[in-house]
Amino acid sequence: MPAVSRSSGWRFHFYSDEGTEPPHIHVAVGGAECEFWLDPVELARNWGVDAATVRKIERIVFERQDFFPEKWRDFHGKTG
Repeated sequence: MPAVSRSSGWRFHFYSDEGTEPPHIHVAVGGAECEFWLDPVELARNWGVDAATVRKIERIVFERQDFFPEKWRDFHGKTG
C-alpha cells in the first residue's frame, strides 16, 4: 500500500486489490482508517476515526481533488 501523501500525521494511500472499485483514497489515522470516494468526494467508510478528524481529512481530499484521482489512475493502470 503505497503512501500517496502525508499530512498532519495521516497517511493517504491505496490498496492494490481494489482496482475494481471507483477511485478512492484510504487514510490511516493512528490505528484507525477511513476511505473517501474521489468523484464526488464523500466519505465511503470509516473504521474508528472521530468525526472532527474525518471533517479535517475531507477538506484535504477536496483540496487535492485533482491530485488523488491522478495518482489512483497511475497506481491502478487506468486511463482517463
